[in-house]
Amino acid sequence: MSRIRVALVDDYVLVRKGMSALLAGADDIEVVGEAGDGDEVLELVERVAPDVVLMDLRMPRVDGIEATRLLRAARPDVRVLVLTAYPDDHRVLDAVRAGASGYLLKDVEEDDLAAAVRAVHEGRVLVAPGLADQLAGGIVRDERERALTQRDRDVLGALGGGMSNREIADLLEVPEKTLEDQLSAVLAKLALADRTQAALYAVRHGFQAPPRRRTGSSAST
Repeated sequence: MSRIRVALVDDYVLVRKGMSALLAGADDIEVVGEAGDGDEVLELVERVAPDVVLMDLRMPRVDGIEATRLLRAARPDVRVLVLTAYPDDHRVLDAVRAGASGYLLKDVEEDDLAAAVRAVHEGRVLVAPGLADQLAGGIVRDERERALTQRDRDVLGALGGGMSNREIADLLEVPEKTLEDQLSAVLAKLALADRTQAALYAVRHGFQAPPRRRTGSSAST
């Protein structure tokens, strides 16, 4: 039976040694190489030909997201399992978008780590239970926001700034009825119940109101 070849990429030697020790008990897995930063990944993969790379997310020069992106572009046959010490790391979605097949916390148990390596090697996508909701929410938000027009974004930004419908209509230079129709479209696209939820969404996600247009001009004499 052929063994799954694994390479470890982490800027901490002790972490690499720990991961190697955790995998040592698995008869079907073999650690074949290590690297201390993301800029060494491509050379490592060419040298040791792993099936799976365990990739630290946070590294000083080239982080795990960029290293995953580069690796997947050059060697799409190699699976990447991203590891992080932070259960609330906001870059989960970025890692998956970059091509990571799985995502786990560094405090994973021995059996779970080996099972994760086997899973991604078989082509499955694996996300730690504590991160699943964050990932799903990020994907849903991203897909919904793709449908927003620039005018939708302007409306959201103005709502987040506490403006009334009349003030937003004046700002955007549209009739108030048109603004109400636009707001209804935004609520439908984002699956929100009312303008209060839309305002909170805008604040949380950093939507900005468009600048007010200057009216008139000053004449010089």
